[in-house]
Amino acid sequence: MTLTDLVAQTLPRLQALNDAQASAKAAPDVWSAKEILGHLIDSGVNNHARFVRASVQDGLEMPGYAQNEWVTAGAYGARAWADLVALWAAYQLQVAQVIAHLPLPSLAHSLRVGGGEAVTLGFLAEDYVAHQVHHLNQLWERTGA
Repeated sequence: MTLTDLVAQTLPRLQALNDAQASAKAAPDVWSAKEILGHLIDSGVNNHARFVRASVQDGLEMPGYAQNEWVTAGAYGARAWADLVALWAAYQLQVAQVIAHLPLPSLAHSLRVGGGEAVTLGFLAEDYVAHQVHHLNQLWERTGA
């Protein structure tokens, strides 16, 4: 599944949730749907930079990011759900555009993220979509949607 397809399939389902459903937390240390979507936006920001940089340079060492701190700093729980959904969709479509236009030879470029094992840019792009799906599944479980 492409990221564009994922956004098209997911957007109506996200839009069907209301702000109360998206704000609910099972426990103080468990992300709400708003925070999960915020995390996916943050992931988009971080991976966008990785995709672009790795498309022009092989063998990069890229930093990871402190996802909990990013979610806290983003104050996603205080945002309107409709605004978060629109931002998520727009940013994912931009990331999808970047992925779709990666030069074919660059997909074999290797990079390390956060001191992890070297992966190819092609793998990172595929894994990015899988990461979105994983967290969207968490969001559905937490909202009962």
